[in-house]
Amino acid sequence: MSHQLGVNQNQVFKLVLTGGPCGGKTTGQSRLCSFFETIGWKVFRVPECATVLMSGGVKWMEMNDNDTAVFQFQENLIKCMMQIEKTYCELAQMSTKNCLIICDRGIMDATAYMKPEQWEEMKMKNGWNEIELRDNRYNQVIHMVTAAKGAEKFYSTEHAVRYESPDVARNLDDMASQAWVGHPYYDVIDNSTDFEAKLIRMISTVTDRLGMDFRERLNVNSKKRKFLVRELPSLEGYPQFQDFDVVHDYLATPGQKTQARIRKRGQNGNWTYTHTIRRYLQNNESAETKMHITSRDYTNLLAQIDEKHQTIYKTRRCFLWNDQYYQMDLYKEPCQERCKGLILLETYSTIPAMEPLDLPSFLDIVKEVTGDPYYSMYNLSSKVWLQNTKGKATVSHDSIPNEVANGDVHQEATSNGDHDETNGDINGLR
Repeated sequence: MSHQLGVNQNQVFKLVLTGGPCGGKTTGQSRLCSFFETIGWKVFRVPECATVLMSGGVKWMEMNDNDTAVFQFQENLIKCMMQIEKTYCELAQMSTKNCLIICDRGIMDATAYMKPEQWEEMKMKNGWNEIELRDNRYNQVIHMVTAAKGAEKFYSTEHAVRYESPDVARNLDDMASQAWVGHPYYDVIDNSTDFEAKLIRMISTVTDRLGMDFRERLNVNSKKRKFLVRELPSLEGYPQFQDFDVVHDYLATPGQKTQARIRKRGQNGNWTYTHTIRRYLQNNESAETKMHITSRDYTNLLAQIDEKHQTIYKTRRCFLWNDQYYQMDLYKEPCQERCKGLILLETYSTIPAMEPLDLPSFLDIVKEVTGDPYYSMYNLSSKVWLQNTKGKATVSHDSIPNEVANGDVHQEATSNGDHDETNGDINGLR
């Protein structure tokens, strides 16, 4: 879901702040509110429904062993969240100002407190699907990692409804983070910096997603890192993951300084559609406009496909490993010969490119390919790119000659918000 326009052509951006206990959500809400109000936005703060109910006498421990009670409570909680969110969204749609809607947790957080079979039953009963509830409902999801992970001395239970020990807090953090794996714009803000820097990183991910340039005001240091994976490992030792079908098409544009593409991404026949326009500026910088579109819009735009580019088909595998969010693209046929068997892993880190990074141990990483034009999706989809470079027409994934990278090609952008070959799926994770 990309930001929408209200009836007065104002921007409406819906954000979920989630995370484990004592992760900084409350303070983060306040700081986000202050920041956006100072730049002229209207900010709505959707309260956490579970906290409201528990403050009114609901005791989770009294129903925890009763599956029927848990099911009914979580179902009513989700419906309550839907209605409250709808109220704020309608108010934002009518505003004359740009609006930021901050949701203190979202629909998928409720699934962390249910058994998988309960969630499947609830979806079937109500006609729900995760593409609509998770991907299309919110523009962005930010997970604030509990202080019980990496900042233990700051973990506190001085909160009206917080009672969890650090061990319980870590477990709840894991469940909450896993519940959102698969959202196209999901950011994990860990405790690798002090708390003030953690809040700045959180605000930066929102401004980046909105396409706002506050680099001098907010110190943003995280960059995309991309790695070539030798082969798909067995599922043994694999973390939980979400797989998505992804289809990319590049569109014809009037000049080389503009790049346009459309994407559909989904599971089980449920899709989200995105139209992205990137304009290349001076000093290797670029500006990008991203729009959520309808299925009908997507079908109409297919008529503008650039015949010099082949459709890209991928399985996108999303997973968490050591509190870091990863996306791994498995290229599928039909595709260019050089894309057959190609697997690329991407994440964001403040550690500069080519410096050691703690990567998933279950993957066989061939090498880092951050910034390598050979692995830019734009160039991978091109039917003529290799012929236009000084390299060979057939190149091994294990050894890319230097002359390929020196050809007249589109250099892959590596600034914040440029996932998906600048498709913006994840930002500023460390």
